Amino acid sequence: MAAAVTELELERRVMAAVKASAERGDPPLLQAAEAARCIREAPASAPGGLALSQALVTNLCFAHNTAAMWKLLDQAMLSRLVDPLHTLALLTPRVVPNRREQPEAYRLYLELLGRYAVAPVYPERMEKKDMLAKSIDSAMQLSHRFDDCGLPITSADEHGNRNDMNFNGKGRSLDRGDEHREHLRRKNILMSIEVVEKDRPENFNCLLRKLHLIGAVKKKNTLSPYNLLDSLIMNIQNVISTDYQLDRKRLLEVPVSIQPCSSAVYSIFRAGKGSCWIPFDMFMENAMDGRHLHAISSVEYLTELSKTLQVLNRATWQETFQALWISALRLVQRGPDASEGPFPRLDSRLCMLLAIIPLSIATIVKEEVGNLEGDTTSVIRGQLVSSLQILRQFFGLLSPPPAAVHLANTAARKAAVVLSNLKNGSENMYSSFKDSPSTKAVGNMLHLIVEACITRNLIDTSAYFWPGYVVPLKESSPVQESPWPSLVEGSPLIELKDALMVTPASSVPELEKLYSFAVSGSPEEKLAASKILCGASLLRGWNIQEHVVQMVLKLLSTFLPLDSGPEGRYVQDMPMLHTLVSGISSIDTVHILSMYGLVPEVASMLMPLCEFFGSLPPSDHRSCKFEEASVYSVFSCAFLSLLRFWKFHRRPIENALSRRGVSVWSELHLDFLLLLRNSHSSLKNLSNVTQSSIFKLDTPFQKPMYIDSFPKLRAWYFQNQACIASTLSSACSRTTVLHVANMILKIICHNKVPKGGVLSVNPQSTENSGTSSSPSGVQEDMCQWPTLPAWEILEAVPFVLEAMLTSCAHGRLSSRDLVTGLRDLADFLPASLAAIVSYLSAEVTRGIWKPVMLNGVDWPSPAATLPVVESEIKEVLAFAGVHINICPRPRSVMPMLPLPIAALMSLSITVKMEEFSHLQGIIGQGIEICTTSSSWPAAQIIGALWSQKVRRWHDFIILTCSQTPFTRDNTAVAQLIRSCFSSFLGPLVDGRSCFVANRGVANLLGQTFDEKAHRLAVAPGFLYMRSCWLFPNNSFVCEEILEVVIERAHAIANACSSDRPARLRSDSLPLSAASSLVEQIASLAATMLCHAGGVNLIRLLYEQIIPTLLLSGGEAKLGSAGQVCSIIEGYTLAYVLLFSGASIWGVGETSPAYTSIYTSKRQRVVDRHLEFMARVMEGNIVLGCGDATWRSYVLCFVNLLVNFVPTWIPEVKLKTLQKLASGLQRWHEGDLALSLLERGGTKTVTSVVESLLQ
Repeated sequence: MAAAVTELELERRVMAAVKASAERGDPPLLQAAEAARCIREAPASAPGGLALSQALVTNLCFAHNTAAMWKLLDQAMLSRLVDPLHTLALLTPRVVPNRREQPEAYRLYLELLGRYAVAPVYPERMEKKDMLAKSIDSAMQLSHRFDDCGLPITSADEHGNRNDMNFNGKGRSLDRGDEHREHLRRKNILMSIEVVEKDRPENFNCLLRKLHLIGAVKKKNTLSPYNLLDSLIMNIQNVISTDYQLDRKRLLEVPVSIQPCSSAVYSIFRAGKGSCWIPFDMFMENAMDGRHLHAISSVEYLTELSKTLQVLNRATWQETFQALWISALRLVQRGPDASEGPFPRLDSRLCMLLAIIPLSIATIVKEEVGNLEGDTTSVIRGQLVSSLQILRQFFGLLSPPPAAVHLANTAARKAAVVLSNLKNGSENMYSSFKDSPSTKAVGNMLHLIVEACITRNLIDTSAYFWPGYVVPLKESSPVQESPWPSLVEGSPLIELKDALMVTPASSVPELEKLYSFAVSGSPEEKLAASKILCGASLLRGWNIQEHVVQMVLKLLSTFLPLDSGPEGRYVQDMPMLHTLVSGISSIDTVHILSMYGLVPEVASMLMPLCEFFGSLPPSDHRSCKFEEASVYSVFSCAFLSLLRFWKFHRRPIENALSRRGVSVWSELHLDFLLLLRNSHSSLKNLSNVTQSSIFKLDTPFQKPMYIDSFPKLRAWYFQNQACIASTLSSACSRTTVLHVANMILKIICHNKVPKGGVLSVNPQSTENSGTSSSPSGVQEDMCQWPTLPAWEILEAVPFVLEAMLTSCAHGRLSSRDLVTGLRDLADFLPASLAAIVSYLSAEVTRGIWKPVMLNGVDWPSPAATLPVVESEIKEVLAFAGVHINICPRPRSVMPMLPLPIAALMSLSITVKMEEFSHLQGIIGQGIEICTTSSSWPAAQIIGALWSQKVRRWHDFIILTCSQTPFTRDNTAVAQLIRSCFSSFLGPLVDGRSCFVANRGVANLLGQTFDEKAHRLAVAPGFLYMRSCWLFPNNSFVCEEILEVVIERAHAIANACSSDRPARLRSDSLPLSAASSLVEQIASLAATMLCHAGGVNLIRLLYEQIIPTLLLSGGEAKLGSAGQVCSIIEGYTLAYVLLFSGASIWGVGETSPAYTSIYTSKRQRVVDRHLEFMARVMEGNIVLGCGDATWRSYVLCFVNLLVNFVPTWIPEVKLKTLQKLASGLQRWHEGDLALSLLERGGTKTVTSVVESLLQ
C-alpha cells in the first residue's frame, strides 16, 4: 500500500513539475528535464529513467492524453531521459487494446514505434540491462504469453467469443458516426503494417512465416482454417504489393527488385549494405583530387546525388543520411594526417564531412518540408537524428585523426558543460567554458558531426542527452581556452592575433566582430583581421565555414579596382590585397573554394587585380618576394591563382578530344568562367551557399563581366593560345616586345656565354636565336632589371625562352646557366613561371627537341633512385591488378629526357619549399603534362629526381608516376577496370561469381591510409579515380566497362540456372538475389562511366554506344549465350543506362545551377534514345542482338523510366511516346504502355483515352 501511495505521489509531483514548466513557456525538452529532476530528487525505488517513463505513461494513458504530453514523451525518448524500449513496452498494453476507442493515441503510438523500435542499443552495464529486461517483461507479460520456443501460449478460452472486437474497454459499442475517427482507424491499420515492413524490412518475410506458424498452431486448437488470421496475411500481402508500382511478379520471368538496399537479400548476396551507395564514396574521393577544380558546388551535386540514390535504392531518408555520413567518415579515414605531397589534405576531407554534407542535408530537409503536406519537419528531422544515433555502432570510423582530436574533445566538452549546468541547477544551461574550467570530456567524430548539425539548426541540443554521448575525462592538465570569447568581450585584436590565427571561430557573432575590424579598424587591425580570416577559421571552421568564405570574398570585393578611381587608393590597399590573395592561394583553400562552387566568382575577382597591378611599373629594380606586399607580388599571387582556376596549361590534344565529344575536363576556359559567373548572378533559385556568396556582395561586382573588359589579360590570353597551338616563329610580335626580350636576355645571360657575344632575339625574325656584339658602356644596364609593367615582361618571356633553349641545344649556353637564368627570371617576376611552364609544355608536345643525357654533371642524375622507383611503381600497379611493362622500350645506360622536360624538371628542383604553396599548382601540373605528353618514358625518371629532393613526398611521387601508364596504354586501362569490378564484386571463376569476404567499398577504394606500411598499397578504385581523367580514349573505356558488365550478367545467369536435377538445385542463385546483383553491377558501372567522361560520355552512351552495341552482330553478339543469359544481358544494360543518366541528370527537377551544367541536355538525349527504340519496334531498323535481349532491354528500361524517373517522360516528343506505346501494345504490354502515356503530361491525354477505349 505504501509503495502504491509513493507511486501516486511521484506521478502527482511529476505532473506538477511539468505543468509549472509549461506555464513558464519552456519547450518540451526542458519540461522533460524538469520531470527527470523531480524523479532524481524523489526517493523512488526504481532507477530514474524507469520511474520517469512509468510516471509519464501512466498520466498519458489516458488522464492527460494531450498533444503537449505526447511531445514531451517524444523529447524524453529522443534525449534518452527515458529508455525508448521500456517506454514502448509500457505504452503497448495501454494503447493497443484501446486502439479503436483512442485512434489518435494509437496513431501517435505508431509514430513513436516506427521511430524508436529500431533505435540503436547502447552499451549498458549488465545489471542495468537485467533490470530493463525485467521491467519490459513485467509491462508486456512476455513470460506469461510465450513459451520457450517463442510461440504464443494459447487455450480454448482465448478463442471463445470474438464478437467483442467492436467494443471498447467498457463494453459500449463504438460510435461509428464519427467519420473522421473511423477514417483514422482505417489509416492506422495501414500504418501499422507500414511500420513493421519499413522499419524492419529484412524481418518482414519472417513475420509472415511466423503468422503462418501461429495459424497452424491455432488450427490444432480447432480453429477454422478460414479465420481472421488467414485474412490478415492476405491483406498484408495485398497492401505491400500496392505500395510499389513496379510489377515484381514478372518481367520476362526476371523479378524487378522492390526491396530497399538494407534488406537481407542485399546483405547476403551483395558486397555489403554499403554497396548500393558506392556513388557517394566515389564522388567524395574524386572531389579530393585537387588537380581539377569544379565549376559547381559539391553541395548542389551531392544534394542531387542524394535525391537520386534515395529514389533508385528505394530507401528512406534515414538510410540515405546514414549512407552519407558513413561514406564521409570512410573518406576521412582514408586520408593521411601528414602533409604528404602537394594535394588537398585532411582539412579538405573534414570539410566534406562537417560542412558540405550538413549543407546538402539542410537543402534536402528544406525541399522536403516545402514539397510535402502536413508537418513533415519533425519526421525528416527525426530520421536525421536516427541516422546520427546509429553512427555510434561504427566505432572504427569515429576515431578522430590526430589533427582533429582537440576539436573533437572541445565539442564533447561543450555537451558536458550543458549537462553539468543542468545537474547543478544553473539558470543558464549554455554558459561558456570559462564558467566550468574543470569540465572535460572525450570526443570523437560523432561530436563534431553533431555540432555541425546543431549549428545549422538541423537538430537541437537534445543530442547532448543521448546515453553515452558525454564521456567525462578525469585529467588535471589545464584546458586550452578559445581566444574568440575574449575578442567578443572587447580584448584588443592585436594581442590576440597569433592565437586567433590558429584557432577557428565557433559562431557567426565572433566572425562579425572580426569583420568589423577588417572594415573599420586601424590599418594594423585591418591587416591582422584579414590574416585571421584566411587562417584557421577558413580552413577548419567547418561549422560556420560557408560564412567565413562569404566574408573573405566580400572583403576582397571591396578592394577590387572595378571603377576608374585614383590609382593611389588601390596601391594604398596593397597590403590588404596581398594578404587576402595569398590567403586564398594555399592548396587546401583553393580546393575548399572549389568544393563550394566558387571557382567562377573567385576567378572573376582576380581578373581586375591582374589587369590593374599588371599595368603598374614596380617601385624599384629588386626581385619580387612573395612575403612582401609589392606590385609584382600582388600581381603574381593573383595571376598564378587565376591560372590554377583557369587551367591554362591544357595539352593541345585535349582540345581535339573535346570537340569529338569526349570529356577531358576542358570546360574551365577563361571565357567560360566569366559566362558561368554571369549566369550564376542571374539565377534566382540557387542553393543557400551559392546564393549567399553572390547576392550579398557589393552592387558593382554583381554586374556582368566579360573578357573584353580586361584588354591586357585578353592580349596575353590570345598570345598564350597562339604559342600553344603553333611554334613561336608563326606568332606575330611587336618591336617593343623584342626589345624587352633582349633586355631580359642581357640580364639573365650576362657572363654566361662565350666571350665576344650575348644572346639576343633577332629583331628581323623570330625564327632563331643568335649572338651579336655587346655594345660598350652598357655594363650597368645589364645588372639591373627593367622597371616595366608585368604584362610587358610576360609578353616577352616566350621569345626569351626560345632563344635560351635553342642556344642550349646548340651548345652556346650551358645547362646550368639555362636553369640559373630561368630561376633568376622567376625570382624577379614569379608570374613569369606560368609563361615558362606553358611554353615548355607546348614544346614537349611537338616532339622536336632532342633528349639530353642526365649524367649528373650537365643535368641532375636519377641513377641512384631510379631502380627503386621503377620497382615500387610496378608493385603499386600489381597491387591494383595491373600487370604491364612500364618500360616498353629498352633504356640506355644513361637516363635521358627531352630538353624542355629536363629544363622544367631542373627548374622545379630549385624551387624553395616555402614558396611551393604558390607555385605547385603551376609547376606540378606542368610537369604532369610533360610526362603524359611525351612518348619518352619520362615518369620514372622525373619521380626518381623528385624523390631525391623531397623524401617525405615519396608516396605521393610514386602514386603520381603510377598513373602515367594509363595515358597511352589501353591494356593497362582494361586491366584496371576489370580489377575494380573484381575487388568490388568478387572474382569470376569458371564464368561464375565467386563470393569472397574481401569485397565491397573498402576493398575497392581502400579502408585506411597506413603510414606505417613498408610499401604503398593503392586500391584499384582509388587508382581509377585518380587516373580516369587521363584516359586517352573514353569510348574504349565505355566499351570495356560494358564488356565487363555483360560478362558479369552471364555469370549471374550461370548462377541462376543449373544442370542438376530440381531437388539438387539448392546452390542456384534466387532470381530476387540476381536482381540485386544486377543493380550492384549497374551502380558501379554507371559511377565509373560518369567519372571517366562526365556529361559528354553519358550522351554518347545514349546516342551511339548502346545503340551500336545492340545493332552489332557476329559470333559474340548480344543474346548468343542462351535464353537466361540473353534476358539478364538486356536487363543489366537497361539498368546501367538508366543509372548513368540519373547519376548525371538527376531524377527530377534540379536547381538552376545544376541544370545549366548537367541537366540541360537531358531532354534531347533521352528523346533520341527512345526514338531509336521506337523505330526498332516499328521494324525500320534491323537489330544484331537476340530478340530476348532486345525485349528484356526495352521492357526493363521503360519500367525503370516509368517508376524511377517519370519526370523525364514529359520532355519526350509526343510522337515518340505514341510509337513506343504502340510497340509495347503489340508485345501485349498494354499496362506498361498506358503507364508510359499517363506520365507524358497533358499532351498525352488523348492517347491515354484512346488506349483505354481500345
